[in-house]
Amino acid sequence: MNSIKKFLLSFKQKRSYQIAALVLVALSYSAYVAINDDRVWGAYRGNSETNAYSPLTQINKDNVQNLEVAWQFGPGNPPPVAGAAAAPGRGFGGGGSQSNPIIVDGVMYSILARSKVYAVNSSTGEQIWEFDPSSGGYGGGVSRGVTYWEKGNDKRLLMAIGNNLVAISATTGEVIKTFGDGGRVDLRVGLRDDPKTINAAGSSSPGAIYGDLIIMGARVDESYGSAPGYVRAYNTITGKLTWTFHTIPQPGEIGYKTWPKDAWKEFGGANDWAGLSVDKKRGMVFIATGGTSYDFYGVDRPGDNLFADCVVALDAKTGKHIWHFQTIHHDLWDWDLSSPPNLVTITKNGVKRDAVVQLSKSGFTYVLDRVTGKSLFPIKETPVPKSDIPGEITSPTQPIPVLPKPFARQALTEKDISNFSQAAHDSSMRLLKTLRYEGIFTPPSVRGTFHSPGSNGGADWGGGSFDPRTNIIYIKTNDAPEIIKMQKLENRAVANQTDFQVGKGIYNTYCVACHGADKLGDEQSYPSLLNIQKRLTDAQIIAKIKAGGGKMPGFASVINDKAKEAAILSFVTGNDTKTITASDGKPVPQKVRYTNVVAYRAISDMNGNPFVTPPWGSLVAINLASGKELFRVPAGNDEARQKPGEPETGLTGNAGAVSTAGNIVFWGGGRDKKLRAFDSKTGKVLWSTVMPASSNATPSIYKGKDGNQYIAVTIGSDATHPNGSIITYRLKK
Repeated sequence: MNSIKKFLLSFKQKRSYQIAALVLVALSYSAYVAINDDRVWGAYRGNSETNAYSPLTQINKDNVQNLEVAWQFGPGNPPPVAGAAAAPGRGFGGGGSQSNPIIVDGVMYSILARSKVYAVNSSTGEQIWEFDPSSGGYGGGVSRGVTYWEKGNDKRLLMAIGNNLVAISATTGEVIKTFGDGGRVDLRVGLRDDPKTINAAGSSSPGAIYGDLIIMGARVDESYGSAPGYVRAYNTITGKLTWTFHTIPQPGEIGYKTWPKDAWKEFGGANDWAGLSVDKKRGMVFIATGGTSYDFYGVDRPGDNLFADCVVALDAKTGKHIWHFQTIHHDLWDWDLSSPPNLVTITKNGVKRDAVVQLSKSGFTYVLDRVTGKSLFPIKETPVPKSDIPGEITSPTQPIPVLPKPFARQALTEKDISNFSQAAHDSSMRLLKTLRYEGIFTPPSVRGTFHSPGSNGGADWGGGSFDPRTNIIYIKTNDAPEIIKMQKLENRAVANQTDFQVGKGIYNTYCVACHGADKLGDEQSYPSLLNIQKRLTDAQIIAKIKAGGGKMPGFASVINDKAKEAAILSFVTGNDTKTITASDGKPVPQKVRYTNVVAYRAISDMNGNPFVTPPWGSLVAINLASGKELFRVPAGNDEARQKPGEPETGLTGNAGAVSTAGNIVFWGGGRDKKLRAFDSKTGKVLWSTVMPASSNATPSIYKGKDGNQYIAVTIGSDATHPNGSIITYRLKK
């Protein structure tokens, strides 16, 4: 560097100094890349800015056709749940394979089935160590990855496993017992309620590092009585809680007046479950929250309900509020902000602007100044329809961006109704006419509301990939409309109920929204419960209900005695026993509440085909400097439903895309099991391959110690790897 400084001093003219400075920047950047090649993907989604972008160019649009499998790593069968027999043939499906591996100094770290953590040689796929959380008495659930922290020779991995924040050595995989209580911190502690009564408080997305702090969001359930989703920072060395940001404000805090007086005591949710991003230079952490409980009913929580559905900037050191922007007032649609904010620098007319970009399930893109939170494009508070649910006070307006235009299908016409047959099309049109639909933000109704893009529509937790060279963000988007059909919950626990009747009451309160009144669930996220007794033992069913898994939180605090276990088993298995539950003969006093009995499931036509025309999933490119969409192409293909001569159908999927300096965008999150490489300028598919199993994970891109560039994808179970695996690709030698 001394020679570079002398080089600078030799220039006396102003222009020469400018040129020299550019040379210095270029040389410094080259040195940075050379030193940090092994840490190009050292954090969730690539870096602390969560932009899912790789500066590597070894694999590029000219040679991507030469990719081949480098190695595949998959663990063996996980141990069975304590007290239950193993369920043969049931592996780690694609829906649970969500981990985005990180790579540090040639070692890949990832979390797979049963929350087992692995360290693997990133060039060969050889296992270095394994950490099995079941030996410590905690585990279960789905995780999108781990967080790496180091200071000197102290190198750690931190991750949420079950309801615990766990710290292990990145070198050996052993628990660091000086962290928290013997290596773990109970994340239920400090969430307002008695920890023993909290169903879920872990995090499905990795925490973010700022100095010696790990900042954690929370994955709490979204049913009535859930815990609040506070954002908290813990010391990475000791596990000590350093600060807490109340996403449901307490008296005297900003946002408190947007709720009823005692809301902070009883409402839950408003949680950052999708991940966080950090501006290390400014010392700011950015969170993106979801809606509050209950998702579709807000009679008992009138007001805008800050900080639900908000992008919030906090002081990373103290957790103090800096600014916020609410994307939905009084959310009734479960349109969580389901991906971490992208921290981007946009170059417009030669001027650079640091911004925060937030994608949404609703299909809107919010581009906000990073320092002030002000939108860089006009946003109009637009009048929206009123609710017809008794007592529901909807917000009269919602903030709708003028630019960028929606990246998901919001408006619906007759041309958007699928036409696999004339009978099916006519049936779908008749159904649509029975539903309430007045465009986007049509409120939930007892009649049934058409809900588009749906609670699993738009951009999900895979988020956007931002290319800093071009101002372009790439979004994998879903078109998966639903119906919101509200039904009043009945009073509970009347006299002389059978186990089946008691179990039905529990099911309708906590389970019906996901698995449905018919127990059919949906293919992608919520399994059918019909004939579940043929697949699982009674002990396994109860263990799954208590521990949770996938998108389902644990309900140990609900199913907390033998009587309730017997009741829910009776209803779920369909065994209508005549056991009489003791009662004093009086209904339990209960607030008037409604539930969405068909929630979280995309509508189908009469034959089970998608309700709307393809594409059902797209890759969309938007220039953030102009706000203009550049291209939109199908992502994925359903060959069975693709009509002759028509484009690929696109597929729904939660995984995100990854862009690279090699002018490629990779995505591999569809049920067709394909990993695709798109031209980043046109969206043309340059290469694809069929993976051994489907994926529900965003790829990682890195350079191994052997000098090769790799693409790594976590995939679900196949015949050889029954509990999921990581598969990597590199150029043919």
